[in-house]
Amino acid sequence: MTLLRLEGVTVRFGERAVVDAVDLEVAEHEIVCVLGPSGSGKSTLLRVVAGLQPVSAGRVLLGGADQAGVPVHRRGVGLMFQDHQLFPHRDVGGNVAFGLRMRGAGRGAYEAQVAELLELVGLPGAQGRAVASLSGGEQQRVALARALAPSPRLLMLDEPLGQLDRGLRERLVVELRGLFSRLGTTVLAVTHDQGEAFALAGRVVVMRDGRIAQAGTPMEVWQRPASEFVARFLGFENVVPATVSGGAAATAWGKVPVPAGSPEGERSVLIRPAGVVLAPAGLGCEVLSRTFRGTHVALLLRPEAGPPLEAECGLAGAPAVGDRVAVTFAPAEVVVLPSA
Repeated sequence: MTLLRLEGVTVRFGERAVVDAVDLEVAEHEIVCVLGPSGSGKSTLLRVVAGLQPVSAGRVLLGGADQAGVPVHRRGVGLMFQDHQLFPHRDVGGNVAFGLRMRGAGRGAYEAQVAELLELVGLPGAQGRAVASLSGGEQQRVALARALAPSPRLLMLDEPLGQLDRGLRERLVVELRGLFSRLGTTVLAVTHDQGEAFALAGRVVVMRDGRIAQAGTPMEVWQRPASEFVARFLGFENVVPATVSGGAAATAWGKVPVPAGSPEGERSVLIRPAGVVLAPAGLGCEVLSRTFRGTHVALLLRPEAGPPLEAECGLAGAPAVGDRVAVTFAPAEVVVLPSA
């Protein structure tokens, strides 16, 4: 069942449409992450759903009800910001209980719920701690508990892990997905970090210039980027114009085999780094750099023709900077994109 539906939502600042005719649905219990570079409109979209930003056109429906004119506090949504926005003058318990108190709950009614929420987010017994004594990760957990306290029908997260170090982000995103799955929480999150989005979400939405460039499961978007923009946003650099015909693409790197059934004609071709394979013979390249990635070595190659190539190889026998190598291309790692 659809919980949130956006129909042609547009937000204009002057003549500029920062959100441009967006249609989007989020089902109950679904976790959706909106991805995009700065200025793509993703945070504005979140503010629209929360009621913090009026629309220039279109409709926001929650549970089938049009939210036009419905104030923030009556929408039944929770919103958690990147900077957590905890109240420094309240202790942890006071922060978590804030939304419950605003709904008129008595102290006896919410104390047990606050304790339960803190247990849920991994901070049992922390009610009396001062906010200033908390680490960044602990503040994030308190902010999450506060957002969950009023039992929102939709929880929205705005760059929720953006201020945390990489290792902590990776641990917490796994915890969050497990927590939301157990609670059955419907989540709409925005982030610029595709790793975070792919680990958290069941569906990702990539935005560009206020519009949706692609939507799908993390696997679908990763394996089949819908455009050169999406491919490059995901971090792929091996993208060139090509003419596809007869199972191969004519590119600046020469003939590149493409998967069976690929569309033909003037296109763009993406070759994932894993598809640039060191071989005894093939396209000659010079190794410009190599970077240890834990499970493999990332190489930057200067081919005899065409732009630089990103490649991957195993740890054993990885070539050194300045070495000459030859590469071939694995068709399973080639994606034929629409023309640029």
